[in-house]
Amino acid sequence: MTWTFWAALVVVIGTVWALIKRYETRLVLLTSGLIMALLAVEPMAAFKQFDKSMTSASLIIAICSSMGFAGVMSLTKCDLHLVSLLTKPLRTLGVLLLPCCMIVTGFISVAISSFAGLCAAVGPTIVTLMVRAGFRPAIAAAAVAGATVPGFLSPGTSHNVFVSKLAEMPIMEYIYATAPRTIGLLFVLTAFMTILCFVYGDYKRGGFDVKELNTDGKGPELPENPNLLFAFAPILPVVVLLCFSIWMPELKLSVATAMLIGMLYCIVVTRSNPQEIIKKFFDGMGRGYGNIIGIIIAAGVFSAGLASCGVIEVFVDYLRHSSEVAKLGAAIGPYVLGVMTGSGDAATFAFNEAVTPHAAQFGMTIPDLGYLASIAGAFGRASSPLAGGMIVISGIAMVSPLEVVKRTAPVMACGLVVLYVIS
Repeated sequence: MTWTFWAALVVVIGTVWALIKRYETRLVLLTSGLIMALLAVEPMAAFKQFDKSMTSASLIIAICSSMGFAGVMSLTKCDLHLVSLLTKPLRTLGVLLLPCCMIVTGFISVAISSFAGLCAAVGPTIVTLMVRAGFRPAIAAAAVAGATVPGFLSPGTSHNVFVSKLAEMPIMEYIYATAPRTIGLLFVLTAFMTILCFVYGDYKRGGFDVKELNTDGKGPELPENPNLLFAFAPILPVVVLLCFSIWMPELKLSVATAMLIGMLYCIVVTRSNPQEIIKKFFDGMGRGYGNIIGIIIAAGVFSAGLASCGVIEVFVDYLRHSSEVAKLGAAIGPYVLGVMTGSGDAATFAFNEAVTPHAAQFGMTIPDLGYLASIAGAFGRASSPLAGGMIVISGIAMVSPLEVVKRTAPVMACGLVVLYVIS
């Protein structure tokens, strides 16, 4: 091991510290990557990786178009019609309300991929329903925060796009391969959360003496009579991609095409101003590039710095002798950093950029290792009181984020063990 290897480890420790302190993620990763490249006297490695990640067509097309479509759903309120439609039947289920709310929230997360956005959209309804049915506010908030795994069934999820590109396989093929695990994990988390509810005594038939929830200003107002055509809009791109991949795979319909079809459908059924819709679509695309692609670019530069200093070569050589160590790293690393920073994206993208391409060298496949890291990062985010979505849902429930994390963290930890075993 050279001196640059040890110097890079110091930089990595500094990077983790800066992320925990919640400094700008892209700045931290870019700076760290450039420093390591300079230490190795290979500054151009960082710049070349920046150029490569910045112009990665498959990532840009899928992620930016998905974010543009999400912006259109927000503008037209179609996402709220979907939430209203799915939550209406939940009012008279008693104790079964908790697992049903988690399953409904999970389904909605396929259409609303943002953790904070999902909590803001479904939180006021789900939390109020559960509290009035006899649940403590903290477990009601935890039911929402702990049910976002099905978001990985969406072709617009950035980690799906990233891992499928690494594996050089169509994104829908990757989603088909991981879907049984994703759906299974939702039911596992739901079962653990239900058990924890009884362990903590968070349900009582007559309800608890809690202060009246005040959701005014905490989230959007749901339509009383949801429009079925509006409610179908958020899931239309997923349905289109599924249908084409099953019955007309030769057409190879792209994610961007499906999102454009969804946008056109939305214009027709909502009779919205096409000028406003197209503005929102391209605004969303810009935010997608800046916020999501930006982190991918920065993670790529960070990975290039690690490679320049020889860290990746040493790490991969070590992992080559034990696939279990690789699995542990993919599970624990993104999870722990997700807990500490409130976002699993930085750790997950960095791990998948640096280590996952070498999966075959230590007896694993790129899809399996990449999926493990992606879900572990999401579990870490759902266990963190610093996550934006956690703060939103805690505010809606009028409890401390730590009270919610006391419920989500044990469930996510158990889910992580299950994920590790089945990966």
